[in-house]
Amino acid sequence: MRPTRLPEPAIKLSETPEIFESGFYGVIKRAIIIGNGFAGAENQCIGLVRALGLSGRHSIYRVSRPRGGINEWLHWLPISLHKKVDYFITQVFGYSQFQIVAPETSGKHKEDHSSFAVNSLSQVLEADARQIAKMAYQTFEREGPLLVVASGRDTISVASSIKRLAPENVFVVQIQHPRTHLNRFDMVITPCHDYYPLTPHAQEQIPWFLRRWITPREPPDQHVVLTVGALHQADSAALRSAASVWHDELAVLPKPLFVVNVGGPTSNCTYGVDLAKQLTAMLQGVIWSCGSIRVSFSRRTPEKVAKIIVNEFSNNPKVFIWNGEDPNPHMGHLAWADAFLITADSVSMLSEACSTGKPVYVIGAERCVWKFAYFQKSLQERGVVRPFTGKEDISENWSYPPLNDLAEAANRVKKALAERGWRLCS
Repeated sequence: MRPTRLPEPAIKLSETPEIFESGFYGVIKRAIIIGNGFAGAENQCIGLVRALGLSGRHSIYRVSRPRGGINEWLHWLPISLHKKVDYFITQVFGYSQFQIVAPETSGKHKEDHSSFAVNSLSQVLEADARQIAKMAYQTFEREGPLLVVASGRDTISVASSIKRLAPENVFVVQIQHPRTHLNRFDMVITPCHDYYPLTPHAQEQIPWFLRRWITPREPPDQHVVLTVGALHQADSAALRSAASVWHDELAVLPKPLFVVNVGGPTSNCTYGVDLAKQLTAMLQGVIWSCGSIRVSFSRRTPEKVAKIIVNEFSNNPKVFIWNGEDPNPHMGHLAWADAFLITADSVSMLSEACSTGKPVYVIGAERCVWKFAYFQKSLQERGVVRPFTGKEDISENWSYPPLNDLAEAANRVKKALAERGWRLCS
């Protein structure tokens, strides 16, 4: 049954301008993050909330899909339908036949590279749009408006429902393009490459009878904020903190420190052991110019890819390979590295590194297709990355205007809030 809209506040803002102008109702002092359980999406939300000065004043809720067994092939379904299918299978056949508990990811493949390990949160509540909207309405007079920040396809329906149920009490930001009905959100923050399908080059690749199904179909309007890359948590304050935390371990390393971040193949950036062999050969070509090298793998790194790199460099005194055990040195690497080498598949790792202003080399960009090839091209045109050839002198420094997506997105949110008569708690 379609949920009914919550009643209007007992005191309407329009009827109490003296209270509204004083800022009692118009100050945002708290935020809710709607996550999908994946660090890449949730870190974007946390980064934006931090940039808005609400760190420590936010709660995290999650939209969770059924996992394991046949569910791994059902992620293309809308989440509500997926849950119904899972419930049906459970009732008819039982979990024992159709669902297998996914094995725990080994340490060296942990996806989370952030200072805030969102994947380690075990007590995160399931996101319930109606309950969150009710809370925003009932606490509005006492606590003021509620900022809601969501990211990822599975969070779209929850975030838009909160906006529909409590439109006068919330400001809803959806990170990553929701594909349809952008007017259901107060603001959408998405990278430019999500609009690649509208470019003439992309249109040439799409058969005419499929174009109506490719989204987005319209250029961004004024409440859509375009970024170059992904939002993240690696702002200047976080890097200063990480530099202090990791000082004793990383400051003493011979310079230059070359950090290598290896992701994993995706549907739009495919590779295997061939890239691992290419990487090791090229890395051998520049190792003479490095004081030290530190290598990290992500959760998506295939075992066979990691094994080739480990076998090649595990006995080299200049090379340290992180074994995946806590603490995660990623933020320390961002703070102390002199240069980076990153596989082209990871938009988030590239976005973080390119926000430091330090040299960033990319390997595997030629393997990217569709909008991810467009993303790689935009980075190269801006001069923030260079293709890795294995002939570089890593001690030679070069610079560029760092990506500033996080600060720019936060400023747009503040501007939109001001237009509504709201502001953030100082």
